Amino acid sequence: MRAAGSNKLLPVLCTVLPAVILLLLPPDLLAASLPPAAPTAWWIWVLLLFVFSFFLGIVSVLAGVGGGVLFVPIVSSFFPFHLDFVRGAGLLVALSGALSAGPSLLRKGLADLKLSLPLSLIGSVSSIAGAIAGLMMSADSVQLLLGIAIISIAAIMMKAGKSGYPEVGESDVIAKALGISGSYYEPTIDETVNWKVHRTPVGLVLFFFIGFIGGMFGMGAGWANVPVLNLLMGAPLKVAVATSGLVLSMNGAAAAWIYLYKGAVLPLIAVPAVGGVMLGSKIGARMLTKVNTGSVRIVVIVMMVIAGVRSIIKGMGL
Repeated sequence: MRAAGSNKLLPVLCTVLPAVILLLLPPDLLAASLPPAAPTAWWIWVLLLFVFSFFLGIVSVLAGVGGGVLFVPIVSSFFPFHLDFVRGAGLLVALSGALSAGPSLLRKGLADLKLSLPLSLIGSVSSIAGAIAGLMMSADSVQLLLGIAIISIAAIMMKAGKSGYPEVGESDVIAKALGISGSYYEPTIDETVNWKVHRTPVGLVLFFFIGFIGGMFGMGAGWANVPVLNLLMGAPLKVAVATSGLVLSMNGAAAAWIYLYKGAVLPLIAVPAVGGVMLGSKIGARMLTKVNTGSVRIVVIVMMVIAGVRSIIKGMGL
């Protein structure tokens, strides 16, 4: 039995340990590893970005986190790209995953339009405001705030629980007026699950701030969308996850237009990043049943904390 457990952990270690070792290396050591007289060719950085994004796609699926949450802090800390370009690519990374899954989730009745539209309207406005604010700030200030945000997200991921089928006594006035409720077939219990939500006003306020943070830092917001929909508003976990992706696709698209308009989306960075993450996500989906996802999630949280600390140090100019 112990040998079987070791075999299951081997793919996790091979996938995650290189990234952890890279994060722990000081910048001076990384710089010293390159020949001092020969500057690195641009195409090498593009190739490294694709390889990193590929592994990121695998890890993000196994850990159940959005690729944008890991992409922006790590790439901004270890690659010689301007933070504005990294944030623009990070939005497209988060957006690509959400858009690819959206149609299927809508057909299955898991992603709900009545629930997602009011949240997306609020979140889109705030994500545009966040993108404008982020592009107006200095790179060091954004880097510092990014580090603080990433460490806070890691803490939320450690503490946030999950509820498969939350109990909702009565819908609030807004939910009733908008008809936010629904049902879907759950094959694991062979039943049709009927659901409704409550605390919609509080949820709208929180989604405003979530959208602002996502737009400012170029990150996806699944880390916050799902707990708010599931634990606060009372949507079933599967509905919360699916609707979160739908909200993210709308909010991310709104913020991405700002980065495009400001010239902060560079194809040389965005194309290998999106391509690598999408390819890695398919591999990660196949590995999902073969590895201990809880262990991967812990390692990812540790990586986020380290990347957050590095972002703070870089933002402070140390």
